[in-house]
Order: sequence, then C-alpha cells, then structure tokens
Amino acid sequence: MQKYVLTLILLLIVLSSCTKKKQNFVFILVDDLGWTDLGYSGSSFYESPNIDALCKESIQFTNAYASASICSPTRAAIMTGKHPARLNITDWIPGFVPKTTEKLVGPDILNELPLKETTIAKAFKTHGYKTFFAGKWHLGDEGYYPEEQGFDINIGGHHKGSPPGGYYSPYKNPKISDGPKGEYLTDRLTNETINFIESVDNNPFLLYLSYYTVHTPIQANKQYVEKFKNRKLSEPDFREEGRGVTTLKQHNADYASMVYALDKNIGKLVTKLKERGLYDNTTLIFTSDNGGLSTVLNTGKRKGPTSIEPLRAGKGWLYEGGIRVPLLIKPSHYAAKDKVINEPVVSHDFFPTMLSMADIEIDATIEIDGVDLSPILVNNGPIERKEIFWHYPHYHGSGWAPGAAIRQGDWKLIEFYDSETVELYNLKDDISETNDLSLKEPEKVIALQNRLHNLQKSVNAKYPSSNPDYKAEK
Repeated sequence: MQKYVLTLILLLIVLSSCTKKKQNFVFILVDDLGWTDLGYSGSSFYESPNIDALCKESIQFTNAYASASICSPTRAAIMTGKHPARLNITDWIPGFVPKTTEKLVGPDILNELPLKETTIAKAFKTHGYKTFFAGKWHLGDEGYYPEEQGFDINIGGHHKGSPPGGYYSPYKNPKISDGPKGEYLTDRLTNETINFIESVDNNPFLLYLSYYTVHTPIQANKQYVEKFKNRKLSEPDFREEGRGVTTLKQHNADYASMVYALDKNIGKLVTKLKERGLYDNTTLIFTSDNGGLSTVLNTGKRKGPTSIEPLRAGKGWLYEGGIRVPLLIKPSHYAAKDKVINEPVVSHDFFPTMLSMADIEIDATIEIDGVDLSPILVNNGPIERKEIFWHYPHYHGSGWAPGAAIRQGDWKLIEFYDSETVELYNLKDDISETNDLSLKEPEKVIALQNRLHNLQKSVNAKYPSSNPDYKAEK
C-alpha cells in the first residue's frame, strides 16, 4: 500500500511539472532615457516614484549598456541577440547624412531588419506565446513592421523614429488611430497595453512596450509640467565636447514632465499586472535604447534637454553618457529586495536571456553575440564574457565622429577614425572619463586595440572610407 501511495505521489509531481504554467515576459524600452534620469539612479530634479518602487522589487544593474549609442542598432540587437555590426545596422535608420566637407564617409547600412532573422517575437510565438508590440519600432518601413517580425499585434510601430505628429493626438501615425483631443501618446500606449493584458486569459505572452518618450520633440505633459516649472533652479552649465556641447545640469521642466508621465504609466501597468494576478509569474525588464540626449552639435542655438552627469557626453557618443543605461530586471517569482549587480551587460544579452528563462532552445545555426544572463539572475553565477565592444563608424548630429570602443574589466579604450587617435580610461577610478591614460599605458592601448579589431573582424564590421570631396579647413 505504501509503495502504491509513493508511486501515486511521484506521478502527481511529474504531471504537475509537465503542466507548469509558462511565465510571461514584459519588456519595457524607453527611448533616450539617460542613466541618471530617474530618482533611484541619482536624479534630484526628475521624479519617478513608481519606477523607484519597481527598482526595490527588481535586480538593478549599475553597468548596463546599450548595444549602440543610437536607437535602431540597439533595437535590432535586442530583437536578434546579434551585435549591430553583424546585422549591418550601425546607424539609426536611414542614418545621418553629414556635410560633404567631412573627412570620412560612413559605410552603407541596411534600412530594415531582414525578415530572415529570428526575432525574439518569432521565437516566442513559435512556442505558444501571444506576442504584442506597442510604440516605437524604427526597424524598417512597410513589409518590415512588427507584424511581419513575429508580433500578433502592433500598435504604433512603423518606420519613423519619433512621433510624427508629436505627443498629442492627432498622432499622424499609420499604425495607431487618433484619440480624443488632448490625449497624450505615452498614456495611449499604456492603455493599449492594458487592453491586451485584459484579453490574454491564461495564454502566456510576450509584451513589448516601446515608448516613444523621452525622444524629441520635447513636448511637456500639460498635466504635470507646472509641478516642475515652479521649482527654483540655477541656470544650466554647458561644456564643449569636440564639435558638440553637453548640458551639465538637469533643468528642463518639459522634459521632467515627460519622465514623470512615463513613471505614472509604469505604475499603472504594474498595478494592472498585480490586479490580474500576473505579476509574480512575469519576468519584467525595464531599460533604455541609448544614453540621454545631453550632447548636441555646437551651433549656439540648440541645447540638450537633459544631463547625465557624472557621465561624459550623451546620445550619439561612445563615452559612457551615450551608452550606459538604466536596467531593472524582475524575474518571475522573484523574492529578493534591493539586489544590485555591477557586472557589465549589454542589450544583445536580452535575446538569449529571455529565451533561456522561457526554456526555449536557440537554433544552433544562429549566430548569437549576446550572453545568457540567467546564471547571475538566478544564483549569482558568473557569465562567460571578458569584454563588450561598440562600433559606430558614422557621424552623428550630436557632434560625434566615426569610431569604436571596447570595455574590458575596468579599462575602456575609444578609437576615433576621423582624428586617428585613441583614448584610454580606467572607469573604476574615472567614471567621468576625464583622465586619458593612453600615453601612460601604451601596452594596454595596444592590447585593447588589437582585441577590438579582432572582435570587429569576427562580426564582419564595415568601416568608413575617405571622402574624395573632402578639403581640410584652413
């Protein structure tokens, strides 16, 4: 009799494990959100109480990086787990066209994510997940929209990188209907997402919410802007950065209201997941596609709307301000509090990480550059990677000129193609990248430069070429 009971118990355990409910995935991507644009990450001007609360329920990564310092390459890397250089999407689509007097000409890029690529949505959909996309896409025009890349539903995703009609209805967006007068786009995208959550029943889902905010145009949320206009602030300081100028203090009330509106919507979304009993069984990832817009071309007219001090420069640059981003990951059934991880991670890690957590096997023929982070998410185990590198062989409207960078441990080397120079920094001692050690550490420069070049070669990176029309200024 005891043997029979024991056998029955074992059978029930096996059946229970076989019918274990799949976890859900919520991926929240904010456009141009800077490393210090949130309360938990150091801002004393912007307010983000809901995201700060999420931080306490999540794992905070202090050394998280975007795959690129601009949007489309990072978005392509998240979708595929591949380095932007391997995809040949190394600039925002369709890219910045420099004046003919520039010394170099950037290489041609793809203007869409090829349909042959295995996207995260295709992988999840194949394994029974409902897939939903809302917000900014910027990975190709018609024929390459989210619905062609594995998403069952697409609300607002098309080829434009910024909201064509601004943040208030009418949106002039072919993939989202206009709302009532005064409707704010950030609110609308969250409401559409909540409608999806209420429709999923017991189906596992991949929810990809890609906010347009806080990308330009900087358009205040009228409901909250007075809250920040009434604060007394000193005038912002600025610093020249090559051909650009960097904002050194957070001061812009309009931008602050956009961050606050974002936070309100994150709170609304998390509340809905909890009300529906989905929060515990959901892995939630919150991050940005590149650094904040703090550095712009120095024309004397336009200034960056935010500051990412103490990091140097901002969006478009391969200094830390352009590539280091906020990252919170709340694994499903996560019980720890205030966990902080300092291990450097990068956007193309999300693809292998999420598939691993969902027990979805990656086709062995697919070349993946990202690393599965689940060992450090689950049991603080190590990940097998010695360095991260970036390849941005184009000019950018922030004043950046073509170059590349590599981080190995605390060391970071930046190679500038236009000026044919290199810079070397120790980030542990110099997070602001103000003390160039390239002359003091020539052996380290050679080692890192050689490693960078080998990594670029491994992904078939393309380089800028000389501009035949270039004439050096007197």
